[in-house]
Amino acid sequence: MSIRIVLDLSENDLKHFRGLAKQAVESSKKHSQERIIEGAHKLLEEVNESVTSDFIREKIGQIRILSDMLADEGWGLGDVGRRRVLAALAYFNQPEDLIPDHLPGIGFLDDAIMIELLCRELKPEIDAYQDFVKYREAEAARLGKPAEELNRGDFLKQRERELLSRMRRRRRRGGGGGGGGKSPFGLF
Repeated sequence: MSIRIVLDLSENDLKHFRGLAKQAVESSKKHSQERIIEGAHKLLEEVNESVTSDFIREKIGQIRILSDMLADEGWGLGDVGRRRVLAALAYFNQPEDLIPDHLPGIGFLDDAIMIELLCRELKPEIDAYQDFVKYREAEAARLGKPAEELNRGDFLKQRERELLSRMRRRRRRGGGGGGGGKSPFGLF
């Protein structure tokens, strides 16, 4: 049996977490990408080794997708996205925690809340990356080639083909002018 517990974070609570996130942004400017990722992975390992809470393990596990986005050369994360993801991961390199990690049962709860807030902020980037990963796996299987050979450019070309195909289908069905039927201009 599981139960659902909802946390209502007040504006004051969110202000505090925003302050911690801003500190992480500043910290991310001072450290290398490798060091930031290494610190985040260290937290991930600590949680996997010592935490039994599925909730905390699931939330902290989202660190993996963020670091995968940075490391995936086929995805080719742009500079702005890279800075945003690094700033998010830099939080997990901070020595000061709201709840000290060594407290059994709840030590990683603040980290789980923060990763949830950060992933909500990075949702567009995460969703796009997950779409790309699904495309790459399916396309690699279809073509019989290694997934590493497919990149973001291939993904975007496929998306463009899908959009053009959808436009053609709509045009053939007569949905071009907006009212469904023939265009009032009759030019085409």
